[in-house]
Amino acid sequence: MTIKRDKPETGPESLGDILGALFAARGWGRRQERLQLEKAWDAAAGESYAGKTRAGALRRGVLEVHTVNAVLMQELNSFHKRRLLAELKRRLPNTPISDLRFKAGLPD
Repeated sequence: MTIKRDKPETGPESLGDILGALFAARGWGRRQERLQLEKAWDAAAGESYAGKTRAGALRRGVLEVHTVNAVLMQELNSFHKRRLLAELKRRLPNTPISDLRFKAGLPD
């Protein structure tokens, strides 16, 4: 009598595969990416703007940035957007950021 096996035995799993699955299951990779994004934004914004802004969601390459008010939103959009975007791309070369969208009002 022979026993059918659906897939051949491959031996023990590598530690890297196990840790990768654990990180994915717990969401740790995304938290780490989020912390890197927030740090990069604070560094790019500098002391002048970091305390008055907050990095929001990153969707399809567009980073949403919340500002304390509409005046700051307009200033960043009109005068600093290119510089901030270039600095973010330099600090996060493996993160596809193609644009910044500023929104007035900091989220809770």
